[in-house]
Amino acid sequence: MTDSKNINNPVGQGGGQRKRQSRAERQNNGPHRNLDRQSAADKKAELVRKMREKAAAAADQAGDGTAQN
Repeated sequence: MTDSKNINNPVGQGGGQRKRQSRAERQNNGPHRNLDRQSAADKKAELVRKMREKAAAAADQAGDGTAQN
């Protein structure tokens, strides 16, 4: 029996009782993080779109003709 205490080969766990973790998962950067980052990017894109629409509407209302289309 080995004395390795590596997370992927824990002592006393036997074979197959624990999921093998990737390096990213060991650093808490697993697949869930990708989803979090994607949702944050979506929220940012939506915010930017709303800000541009509001700026364009304000420019149209002011009548200065600087709105970009």
